Parts: sequence; structure tokens; C-alpha cells
Amino acid sequence: MILLKRTLQFLIICALLALITLLSLYYYVKSDIPSVQVLKNVQLQTPMQVFTKDGLLINQFGEKRRIPVTIDQIPQPLLQAFLATEDSRFYDHIGIDPIGIVRSALVLISTGEKKQGASTITMQLARNFFLTREKAYIRKVKEIFIAVHIENLLTKDEILELYLNKIELGNRAFGIGAAAQVYYGKDLKELTLAQMAMIAGLPKAPSALNPIRNPARAKARRNVVLGRMLDEKYISSTQYDEAINQPITASFHGAEIDLYAPYISEMVRAEMVSRYGIDKAYNSGFKVYTSVESDVQKAAQTALVNNLHAYDMRHGFRGPEAILWDPQTEPPLAQSTLLETLKAVEELGPLKTAAVLSVSDRSAEVILKSGERTTLTWDNLKWARKFITRYRQSFAPETASDILTPGMQIWLRKNDDNSYILSQIPEAASAIVSLDPQDGRIKAIVGGYSFEQSQYNRAVQAKRQVGSNIKPFIYSAALEKGYTLASILNDAPINQWDKSQGVAWRPKNSPAIYNGPIRIRRALAQSKNVISVRLLRGVGLQSTADHLLKFGFDDKDINRSESLALGSASITPLELARGMSAFANGGHLIEPYFISEIQDAMGNTLFRTNPTIICDDETTTPSSLMLGEQVAPNCAPQIISKQNAFLIASAMNSAIWGGGSWSHKTGWSGTGWRAQALKRRDLSGKTGTTNDSVDTWFSGFNRDVMTSVWVGFDNPGNALGRSTYNNNLGSGQISGAESGAKTALPAWVEFMSVALDGKPDAPIEPPEGLVSIRIDLETGLLSHKNDYTSRFEYFEKGTAPTKYVLSQPNDIFEENTKTEEELF
Repeated sequence: MILLKRTLQFLIICALLALITLLSLYYYVKSDIPSVQVLKNVQLQTPMQVFTKDGLLINQFGEKRRIPVTIDQIPQPLLQAFLATEDSRFYDHIGIDPIGIVRSALVLISTGEKKQGASTITMQLARNFFLTREKAYIRKVKEIFIAVHIENLLTKDEILELYLNKIELGNRAFGIGAAAQVYYGKDLKELTLAQMAMIAGLPKAPSALNPIRNPARAKARRNVVLGRMLDEKYISSTQYDEAINQPITASFHGAEIDLYAPYISEMVRAEMVSRYGIDKAYNSGFKVYTSVESDVQKAAQTALVNNLHAYDMRHGFRGPEAILWDPQTEPPLAQSTLLETLKAVEELGPLKTAAVLSVSDRSAEVILKSGERTTLTWDNLKWARKFITRYRQSFAPETASDILTPGMQIWLRKNDDNSYILSQIPEAASAIVSLDPQDGRIKAIVGGYSFEQSQYNRAVQAKRQVGSNIKPFIYSAALEKGYTLASILNDAPINQWDKSQGVAWRPKNSPAIYNGPIRIRRALAQSKNVISVRLLRGVGLQSTADHLLKFGFDDKDINRSESLALGSASITPLELARGMSAFANGGHLIEPYFISEIQDAMGNTLFRTNPTIICDDETTTPSSLMLGEQVAPNCAPQIISKQNAFLIASAMNSAIWGGGSWSHKTGWSGTGWRAQALKRRDLSGKTGTTNDSVDTWFSGFNRDVMTSVWVGFDNPGNALGRSTYNNNLGSGQISGAESGAKTALPAWVEFMSVALDGKPDAPIEPPEGLVSIRIDLETGLLSHKNDYTSRFEYFEKGTAPTKYVLSQPNDIFEENTKTEEELF
């Protein structure tokens, strides 16, 4: 009895000492224990995702891969795998597991080593959120108290959900949603039992047990997890036997990108960092919906790449990327060595690296880095004349050995028929930008051939001379000064003495063909340089420059010299497309945008753009909503009259479709005639070529789509003549000189064939205030005839000619006595 009493007293004293010790420890670390209240509204570090307008993922930014999931989205076997392995009594304890602590202590006392952990899931959550991984007893004390606080604040399911979304699982995957994607490229519900067990085994040592780096150790750990699940009766013996016999199937899966569009996603990244700062932008789980349409964006990327390769092929084959062995003096590399060499090569865009194994008369055998062997046929080789300069290529090859020898490391790309064609990395650069001229929405934008090769976004950063793409703006200024599309100017050479330079300025047409007296419509359609200069002189240099500034161009980019008429102004493709849109939308200056909507991690809308729109009057109905509230319409300013805009668009339509009848001498074609391939009468366009083909352009539109294409070199240098071969696009001996019509227009046609596919014609309708009157094609005067010598022309009211041309040889004019309305 006395022994029992003393034992009871001893236990009470021990309990009191334990309580005092516990309280002492609590008060000792109390000041260092953080508030767990933040867990109620925790913001997990989730990467920013960037989507197309139609919801395809094009990129994501952030150091951590995380796909947050709710507890009801997690398969039951996966939950059970974690519980069995990490904390089998999770739903029974108060944040700490006394049984586990005692067991761990006994192991420590008996062996002197800490072989068995006692951390519950709640304690691991406490450590992951609030503590470091420092191995110290005081940290463990803090962990215990924080875990108790968490248990009082959150439900068990909330704790488990936070833990499974927060936990690090290797390969920059945080949380089970990301791990399923990184290791298996699957959603959680698609995982097998063996794959679930693999993921559940990772928290112990995410790096050491990584199934990609250490498959043997990962498999052993997976089988431990499956054994624990069997012990806890979560799975049957049959399920266990089947799962442990499954092979390791993990492999690295990057972000599940639906459409790779790096230039637009980089624009979004920079804008989001500017708005929110880099940490918040990268880790807050923003979902950014861009303005681009996936099919249109893909078409732009494809058109740009195809066009650069077509240009490259016209100028010849520059030779192999490297020589791996000399067949005259060295034996071929062993296949294992060869493949290792090829695997080290970084591939760009559609290009695949390969090595030439053998060459026959009209074909060559090659091997790709994947180990695939293929035959290059003569049809896919014969283009490869030897490159000499951008103006000269060698003779056409007659055999495959004229082009290739064994041991060459070369580039290939897939042809239209899915066969491989000999290729090379294009030296030229290009950009495409397409937008909706009615509200400024960027439909597609591509800043170069390969983002991996160059992050320089030429669509928005490259200010290049626009050449004849400036002429629609020059002609627009002329219309404001009283010229009409029927006005006659002399298409004849200009010779002007420049006292300061001591030489004559002689702007020339390209090609150097002169037609004498010519109507303005035809002069714009055929891109007559001397007419543009005469118009600039007629309007005045300063007045012309002021008019150009209305289109949103930067004042410092608009030079004040007569060369302005020939396109010496330097403008980015996006700036040009924005300015040119005014001719498509009735004379308004829209504001391009590339972000349509920003959502937070929960899907709540934080921002929705309120685009500039074309307002007919001040009572226009609000066109958009921002954060659920109506906003006033953001009306685009009217910079030129609707009549002016229509007349320029109409003249640019002639640049594609020409004028007159081809069976008579009055028939002529415009510089953009290749766009007739689209078989659409609603299109207007303009070519652009600078001196010596340093920059080439094509810009064209209908009412709904405005697209500009630029092709040139990133470093044009001082391209003053044809001796400077490295600074201009040159010419092909077979294909002739490069120009906007030949070098940029094909990409525009290929792109627009997709952008306009299935879309009804969207012609620019003539506004009120215009009249259509039959004129004589040679004189621009009124005509009584209705044959090939005349056509209907549009005029602003009050600007139509007042005299008729007569058919009598000695009489030229007769006065018109009818009003415009009567003529119309």
C-alpha cells in the first residue's frame, strides 16, 4: 500500500514536472511562435499562367510548379497512401502523436540514434509554412506548439488539403497536382495505384528518391508505401502484388503547353511584372488571357518560318553546320558517339540536327539525334545551289555529292509531304503583327524566327525604315489638301540640285519605269516614288509630317526631309499596323492591346480591358465590362475623315487588283498582285521596299483584319550599295531582286489565308459624303464613254472634275453643266 502510494506520488510529481516543463518551454518559445491565423487565407505560391483568347495555355512563369487541388479532387487511394506512410493516426490525434513520440524516444534511447521520426502531417505542415529544416530540438518544440495551434484553427480535411498542396516533391514540383504532371503528364484521377504510391513516397527525400534520377531507390520506397497501405488494409493483397510488379514509368514532363507562343507570352510577363512586381507576378497564380487567337497565332508563326526558309533557299546553301569526320582521312564515328554528339546540339524551331552517313548519286542517308535514319531524296536536295553572296549563287547541283559528303552535320525540317528536306538556320529576320482595326485587339504577333535564338521582339522593338509603306499616309495628306484619286501628276524623273551636298538628288521609281501623266490612284497602286515626292512638295514638308503624326507615330521617327516621301521614317511593325488601321476603320486611331483579362488564382476577374472602339456618336452603348461594372465606351479619336480613309483604302485595293482591262493598253497591275491568290476583293494592301532591299514590307487589310509583315536583317549597317552584301536581302540569280512584293507578301498571303478562312468578305463600305462618277482614265476628267477608256471613281463632294474630255482630236474639254448628284 505504501509502495503504491509512493508510486502514485512519484507519477503525480513527474506529471507536474512535465507540465511545468511544457509550460516553461511554451513561454520560452512563445515570442517566436508565429500566428497560424494566416493559414485561414493562405496564398500558395502558384505560377502565373498565360492563355490564348480561346483558353489554350501558351506559357507559365514561376520557380515553383504547383497545381492546387481541393480535397474532393484527390483520389481516395492517393490520400490513403500519404496517410499510411506519413501519419496513420492523422484523424485521431490533436496535432502531435503521443504513440509515435514514445516509439521514437524508445528507439533513440535504445540505439542512441534517431532512426524513426515522430512528425505528424500537421507538424510537417507547421514546418513547411513557418519553420526551417534546421535539425534542432528547439525547432521541434516550436513545431509541436504550432501544430496544436493549427489543429485548433483548421479542420482535419483543411490541414490535409494544405499539406498536399504545399509539400515539395522534387523537380520543382510542389503539391501532388504538379507532381502528377511533372512525373507522369497526367491529372491526379488518371494515376495508377503504383504511380500514386510513388508520389506518396517522395516527401521523405524528394531528391534522393526521385524516380527520374534514382529509379531503383524510388521503386524501393514505392514498395514500402504499398506495404504500409496493405498493413493499414487500404488495399488488398492482389492490388499490392499487381502494383509492386509495375515498372517505373516516370519521366520529366514540362508544363503542359498547348501552343508555344514565346514572344506574346514574354510581352505578358514584362507587363505583369511592371504591374505587380516580380514576386507577386510569378507566385500569385495569376491567369492572364491574351488577345491572340490560337489558330491565327499558330498561322502567323508558321507563315513567318516558312517564308524565311523560302527566302533562304532562293539564296543558296551555305554549307554544313560542322564536319564530324573527314571521309577521306577518318573512319566514321561510332553510332553511340555520333548520337551523343548530336544530342548535345540545341535545335531551333522546326529544324532537326542530323549527320550525313552516306551519299549516292541523287540521295543521301542521314541519321537524326533521335536515332531515326532517313533518306533525303533529290527533290529535297536539288535546291541547294552553293551560296556565294546574297546576289550570287553557284550553278545548280547535278548530284547529291555536289552538296553533301559523309560526316557533315546538317539541319533538316519536315516538308509538306512529311518528308525531310535539307535546310539551314535562316540568316534573315522577320516579324508579323495582326490586329483588329475596329478595337486594337492583337490577333497574332511574332517577333522572330526563334525565341531561343533571339528574344528580340522585332514586332514591337525594331524601328525599321518603312519604304513605300509610308505612301498611303503621304497620299492621305494630299487628299486633305484638295487632291483626288483622279488628279494627274507627271510620272517623270526628278533631278534637283542640292547645294549643300554639291550633287543632284535623283529619286527613282523601282523599277525605273515612268509613265508620264498618271492618276494618283494608279500611282499609289504601282508605288511610283516620284509621284510621292511631288505630292509631298505639293502638300508641304511640315504639313505632311504633321499629318503623319496623327496616326500615332513618334515625332522623332518622322524625319523632316523629302526622303520622307520614300519611306525613310523608322517605325515598328506594330506602330505601322496601328496607323494603317485608320484606313480600315473609317479614320480612327485605335490603341493596340494584348491582355484581355487577368484573373486571380481563384478565377476572380481582376482586370478586363476596355478597348478603344469606333464610336459613331457620343451615345454609343458601353461595349465592355470591368470587374462587373459598366464602363463608358473608350472611343477611338477620329484622326482623318471617313471619306479620306475610304479613298486611300480603295486605292490600296487597286494595289492588289490593278485597273483597266487587260485586253487594252489601259490595263495595269499593282505591286501587290500576288495577294490575288486569296481570291478576295475586299482586301487592300501596300508593298514596301527600302534602298537596296534592306527592309521589305507588306501591309494589308479588310474591315476586320489588319496585318503587317517585315523581313530584313537585324543589323543592316550602312547598306549604301550592292557591295555591302551582308546588309541587304540581295537577289537570287534565278528569282531576281528581293522586294516587299517578293519577300514579305508571301508570308502575308499564307497567314491571311488562315486568318480569313471561312470569314465572309468584309469590304470597307463607302461613307456618306462621296460620289461615284465616270472619268476618263488618261486625263482624270469626266467621260461620256462606258468602255475600257473610262471607269467610275469616288470623289468627296465638291472635289469632282467639272469638265468632260472630248473625243474630237482638236477639242479637249467641254464644261460640265450637271451637279454631282445628277452625275451620280
